Parts: sequence; structure tokens; C-alpha cells
Amino acid sequence: MLGKTAGGLYWMFRFLERGENLARLMEAGSRMALTRSTSSSSEWESVVTTAGAKAGYSAKYDAYVDSHVIDYLLRDADNPSSVISVTKAARDNARLVRTALTREVWEAVNESWMAMQDLLREPVTQVELPATLSVIRQQSALVRGTLYGTMLRNDIYDFSRLGTFIERADNTARIIDVKYYTLLPTASSVGSSLDNVQWEMILRSVSAHRSFRWLDEQDMTATAIAEFLIFDKRLPRSLAFCAKQVMENLGYLEAEYGQRHACHDMAEDMRRRLKALGIRDVFDQGLHAFITGFIRDNNALGSQIEADYRFNG
Repeated sequence: MLGKTAGGLYWMFRFLERGENLARLMEAGSRMALTRSTSSSSEWESVVTTAGAKAGYSAKYDAYVDSHVIDYLLRDADNPSSVISVTKAARDNARLVRTALTREVWEAVNESWMAMQDLLREPVTQVELPATLSVIRQQSALVRGTLYGTMLRNDIYDFSRLGTFIERADNTARIIDVKYYTLLPTASSVGSSLDNVQWEMILRSVSAHRSFRWLDEQDMTATAIAEFLIFDKRLPRSLAFCAKQVMENLGYLEAEYGQRHACHDMAEDMRRRLKALGIRDVFDQGLHAFITGFIRDNNALGSQIEADYRFNG
């Protein structure tokens, strides 16, 4: 496969996943804002910061007001990571690799773009936000469903899945990080009822609340929830699950092309480090420090995949 085609597939699904996960991050921040009796500006600031959009936002707005944050992250065409921007980028990449996609996948991506244009034509209010975020997640699920149901399991599929799981690992890590970055009012709140309520909201934002309750209904604590989101290989949005899928899809490409690259070793190293750690190790070194390191390593792996498979030519 041409590197340009592989890169188009990879980035198409990274952008689709990014839009969905930005919606999940905003839902987490919005829910947590409701737990505060005072100003919610710190929650919205943490969402913008965790989304990697603080510089662009600060250049445009002086304060973290809910209406400004919602508009910037959902609708602002000047923000390259807004939902409308990444949905357009996904469609542009889909057009680039149109001949590598089934008709159903192409139509799902194109329909998603048209749906986002209609959905985000006007500013979204705080009251409208939950329903809007739900539609964004549903549109992403439709595209993912057509990929699963209609595409051959070959290198086209593998590059698509690599984009999905590199992006999902990054975004799950960021959603976990929003919890401890600025949310707790004081250090004394750790382990409190407020702390546990916020962790429960994190579970809901990654559609993992019911799954967690099935597995361990009684242990709704920060330690148990963080362990679930980081290490549980059964959860399709956990860091461990994403790392496993990236390694597997890279393995399929290695077998198909008969070539091993630096990205294969990096993926194996990432998964090995996760398997060697326990949740106590994570909290001992500091959750924020662990997540920051994971995001850095995951981004480096994504860049190495691009270089090894010559996405730029």
C-alpha cells in the first residue's frame, strides 16, 4: 500500500475517534461542574487544557465561561481540534482514500459530516449540550460499525484500527487526567465522597459505568476505578486494551509485509511496561505523572508509525 493511502486511513480514523472523545471529555467536565457549589470555570479550564487547546482558546477569550468553551471545542473552525474541524478532516481523508473504503464506510463518514454541519450550525447552550454530545458519539459509532461490518481484515483495516487505538489511548489518558489535573478543590478531598463522585462521572464519560458495576459493584473507589480504566484488558477504552490492540495490528502488518520496524519494538515496550505495573505503582509515582508519561510515549509511537510506513511519501 502507498504510504499516502495508509496515512489517509490512519488519520481518518484518528480524527473520527478524536471527535467522539472530545465529546466524552466535555461530558466529563460538564458533569463535574455540577458537583461544584462555586464557580465552574476551573472545570472548563481543565477540559480546554486537557484537550490541548489552551493556547488557541486563550488567544481568543479571557475567561473560561461555559458558553465560550462549548463553542470553541464544538464549532470553532479556527480550532483545528474542534468537533466540526476534525469531522471535516476525517471526511477529507476519506475522500483521499475513497477507493480503499467500502461504499458503506464512505457514506457513513459523509453522512456524519453533513449531520455535524446541521447539528452545530448554531451555538449550543448548556441545556442542549448533553443531547448534542450524544449525537456526536452516535455518529462515530455508526462509522465504526460500518468498518467492522463491511471491511476486509487486511492492511487497510489494520491502518484504520491503528489510528483508532492510538487516538483512543491518548484520549482515555486525557479523560483520566482531567480528574486530577485541577478538579479536586483541595488535597484533603482525595478519598472523600466528592472524589468518588467525580471518579464515577469519569466512568460514565467513557461508557464504562455499568461494566464496572457488573465487575465490582461495591468497590466504587478511586483506586479500583483507576485500575479498571488503566489496566483492565476487557474494557475497550482502557489504556491496556488500546496498547494490546496497537501491538496486534502492527503485528498483522509485520506478517503481511514481511518487515519489522522501530514502531513494533516501541509498541511492545509500551505494553510490557503497562503489564509490569500495578495500580499502587501508579499512585506511588503520581497519577498525573504516570498519565503525562503515557501520553508522551503514545504520541511518540504514533509519530514512529507515520515515519516507518512513510505516510508523507
